[in-house]
Amino acid sequence: MTLNVNRNLALETTPDFAPGVTLATDARAELAAQFIPAGSRVLDLSGATTLQRLLPSGCNYQGIVNDFNAGDFPTQAAAHSDIIVMLGALERIADVENLFTHLRFCKQDVILSYRATDLAGGGDRAGFANALSFYDLALLFDRYGFRIECSAPIDAGQVLMRLTPTERLKPVVACSVAVISDGDIGTFGGRLGYQTINALLPGEAEVHHLSFGTLNEARDKYDLVVFGTGGGMFQPLLGDDVLDIISRGKAAIGIFGTQYRELIPRVGLERLVERLDTWFARYEDDVLMYGHGRSNVTHLGDWLIDQFPMNTSTLDEPLQIVDEIRPDHALDRAIQVIQCHRQVYSARLHPLLCALTSAERAAYAEQPSEQMPGIVSGEFRSMLIDIFGRSYPEKQFFMVDRDAVRRYKARVHRNVARVAERIDAILRNVAVASA
Repeated sequence: MTLNVNRNLALETTPDFAPGVTLATDARAELAAQFIPAGSRVLDLSGATTLQRLLPSGCNYQGIVNDFNAGDFPTQAAAHSDIIVMLGALERIADVENLFTHLRFCKQDVILSYRATDLAGGGDRAGFANALSFYDLALLFDRYGFRIECSAPIDAGQVLMRLTPTERLKPVVACSVAVISDGDIGTFGGRLGYQTINALLPGEAEVHHLSFGTLNEARDKYDLVVFGTGGGMFQPLLGDDVLDIISRGKAAIGIFGTQYRELIPRVGLERLVERLDTWFARYEDDVLMYGHGRSNVTHLGDWLIDQFPMNTSTLDEPLQIVDEIRPDHALDRAIQVIQCHRQVYSARLHPLLCALTSAERAAYAEQPSEQMPGIVSGEFRSMLIDIFGRSYPEKQFFMVDRDAVRRYKARVHRNVARVAERIDAILRNVAVASA
């Protein structure tokens, strides 16, 4: 059936059954059961026990018959329940204010049905002790600290509602966040970074992912612009078009490192950093090279290590990773395969970072620049210094200090939590300023 809202804020239904056809007598209870989680302690004040056999698994049911018109209310039973159910009962209570005074102090969710005066097919109200419109109900609920969390029509004249204490329904303000990355989510690190930033942002955020090839699709304004998803940025990605997108945000942060630093004009990177509220730099090298004297630059570490649990390798067969892990390979399976091997050689950064959480020996090969083959990315060296306090010659196996990896992993985990706190604080401040 179709659900509409009329000008009196009343739920109206357009029945999809023929006129004169009545629903089964337990239709109200069947619908109410759909609103009740498994394992709930249910206090049923409906005056009938039809609901009991329809409850989901694990529920504890107690049915009580009360004379609400005499002021009775099962306070103790209500205090030990999770949900209070009243089907077909509210219409027969003269003093609804007294009832909701009791319900207010119980602080439990309430599931009730009501035949409002302004619903289509209201029918005969003989025997009813009150006559409330849906608007009257909304005012009553609000006055006693309840909100309608969800509702559904029972038939043409009745509606079922789940009420929740207002204090449990914290207001959620939508926010818009732009995330600018290199767009290469086909890489192992790119895919992990995409997942990490999505998990870190608040649940109410509307996230607009932009790559350097789709900056023209950016919107006019954002509450927050996030530049980077933990990867390494280099010169072609630091142009004026990026600065333009960053300027459209009420706030902006950076989560990235640098690579091929010899090719990065210092003034270009400084212009970018100056526009950021905070740059969460991937490497200490980044902080030392570009962050001296800047209060908005802090060392994050490579946050993708959070994606790799500490593990113990079991296979003696060496693993060699030369090419990028293909996009059609599941991330969890790729991580498991890498962590099986005691000895891992990798020409890709994040597969090596993954291997460090499990392997006994590791080796790497730096990535040369496509434009200038004599210049390498420098990312492996920066990562090793962050983790072990020193670098190792490329293409030579070294013993993995697992204690150092654990310390680094724990430190980065704490830093990532601070990033989440910072993002929440920024968006709260933006919301207050916009109010």
